[in-house]
Amino acid sequence: MTKYHTPPDLLILTSPGWQDYELMDSGSGYKLERFGTYWLVRPEAEAVWQRALPEAEWHRAHAVFHPGAEESGGHWEKLQPLPESWVLGYGNLRFEVMLTASRHTGIFPEQACSWDWLADQIKNARRPVQVLNLFGYTGLATLAAVAAGAKVTHVDASRKAIEWAKKNQLLSGLTERSVRWIVDDALKFTKREARRGVHYDGLILDPPKFGRGPKGEVWEFYKLLSELLNACREVLSEQPLFVVLTAYAVKASALTLYYAVQEMMSGYSGVTEAGEIALVESSAGRYLSTSIFARWSAQKNQQFTRNRKVVR
Repeated sequence: MTKYHTPPDLLILTSPGWQDYELMDSGSGYKLERFGTYWLVRPEAEAVWQRALPEAEWHRAHAVFHPGAEESGGHWEKLQPLPESWVLGYGNLRFEVMLTASRHTGIFPEQACSWDWLADQIKNARRPVQVLNLFGYTGLATLAAVAAGAKVTHVDASRKAIEWAKKNQLLSGLTERSVRWIVDDALKFTKREARRGVHYDGLILDPPKFGRGPKGEVWEFYKLLSELLNACREVLSEQPLFVVLTAYAVKASALTLYYAVQEMMSGYSGVTEAGEIALVESSAGRYLSTSIFARWSAQKNQQFTRNRKVVR
């Protein structure tokens, strides 16, 4: 007889604590966002509905990103004066944002809910915490963990991203805190750490759909995620604290990540949960899904309920 397991409740995580960022409106394949005092319009495939704000409001944007024929191609059109870069804040973190060729700005504002969760995990551990952040980008998750008291090894294949992260560390006043910055291929580095006998209490994984390492190593989400998670299990400490896995722009569901993390953490006592990460419009209150996640916590008796909605 076939046995069916009860599926997990899925969560929708949001980040209501922002002052310097706002999803003002979305629709017709785009989103209107405020980064500090500047308004930007960027493509958003999930925004299939009609816009709530009048078109006149959208036309007040300082810049619009026009996508190209290729998935990551396109260009920015500046409609009003805009600095090359400017500084925003979230809680005690400060960071530089700018327009990049790939439509991104150096931060993913929806990830603030993960920064808060990581900080809670680390502070409530009440013990020294070593964290490995793979595909760390410009370092906001790293700096949130450091500000909460952890020591972090931050790995990214892009030297430019690492330098940007170091600047964010300086802006956040965290230069005295311990961060180990590594330019390397995430999978190769993790395997080397396992051979060296290095272990971590917390893992932050934000793998892209496709990428290349500093020596041309190819990363493909579906081909290598399982291998990466196996390598990550080898570097877990005897008493791991947390694992968080996020995925963007992949044809997968939150359940995919849930079962992958659940399998990875088999044998450890803790709780796995999964769902979607979303931004909430200030115009019409719609939830704009940006990514999927799964996370495991050893603190099963802790109730980290802020910024979440359960979907049954």
